[in-house]
Amino acid sequence: MSKALVYQTDFGTADGAVSAMYGVALKVDPALTIFDLTHDIPQYNIWEASYRLVQTVQYWPEGTVFVSVVDPGVGSSRQSVAVRTRAGQIIVTPDNGTLTHVKLLLGIAEARVLKEDVNRLSGSELSYTFHGRDVYAYTGARLASGQLAFEAVGEPLDPASLVELPHVDAERSGDALEGTIDVLDVRFGSLWSNIPHSLFLSLGVDYGKRVEVSLRNDTREVYRNTMVYARSFADVSLGEPLVYINSILNVAVAINQGSFARAYNIGTGLSWKIAIRKAPRIIYE
Repeated sequence: MSKALVYQTDFGTADGAVSAMYGVALKVDPALTIFDLTHDIPQYNIWEASYRLVQTVQYWPEGTVFVSVVDPGVGSSRQSVAVRTRAGQIIVTPDNGTLTHVKLLLGIAEARVLKEDVNRLSGSELSYTFHGRDVYAYTGARLASGQLAFEAVGEPLDPASLVELPHVDAERSGDALEGTIDVLDVRFGSLWSNIPHSLFLSLGVDYGKRVEVSLRNDTREVYRNTMVYARSFADVSLGEPLVYINSILNVAVAINQGSFARAYNIGTGLSWKIAIRKAPRIIYE
C-alpha cells in the first residue's frame, strides 16, 4: 500500500514546476496521494524550509514521504539525501541545512546518500537545474509507492554529519530568558521564538500575569514593553499585544487581530534577539 507524498518548495505556483513534480510522481504510481506542505517558502531561504518541516512532519503518519526542495546549490557538489526520522517519516532533500530543525527537535534515526545518477527520472540526465522534478519527486514517489526501499537509496550516512544551519539555543540569563526570533507566523505576523515552553515555566508566570518583552536587532533595541501572558488571542483586547505558547510549544509574541511584525518592523534570524522576564512591580507613592 502506498504512503502519502508531501511536497515543499520555494517554486510558487505561478508556472508549471510544481505541476511537473506531480506528473512525475503520478507516472511512477497513479494511485499515489500527493499533498502540498507549501510552495511559498521565500526563494533560497533554507532556514524557513527547515522550520516549516519541523512544524509539520511530526503530525503525519509513520512512512509518510516528504520531498523538500529549496535548493540554491542545485547542480553543485552538494549532496542529496534521504532520511528517516525517529518517528518513521522519510524526507528527501538536498543536504544543505534543510534538515536542521528536524535533526535538533525530532531526531533522525537513519540517513542515506541519494545517488543522483541512479535515482532520477529516465531521460533527464542532461538537466542540471531541476532536481526537484528529476531526482527528488521521482525518488520520493518511488519510496512512497513501495517501489524503492529506503535502504536501496544509497550508502548509509551518519546523521550527525548532516549539514546544520547556524543556530543559538535559548537560555536563562539571570532573571531573563534569551532567545532568537526564528520565524514569523506568515499570515498573521506573530513572532515565533526558539524559547521552549519548558524554559518559560522557569519564570513562574501564570496566565493573566504580565511579562516584559525586549526585542533587539543585533545590539539595537527596537522594542520594549510589558504584555499579558495569555492562553489565546481572545484573552486580551483587540489590538493588544500578548505572549503565548504557539502550536509547536515555543514562546510567541502577537497582537490580537494585528501583525506584530509589521507594526514594529521585526525580522527573523540570529540577529533578531528576544528577552523575556517577569514584569517589574511598579510602586506608586
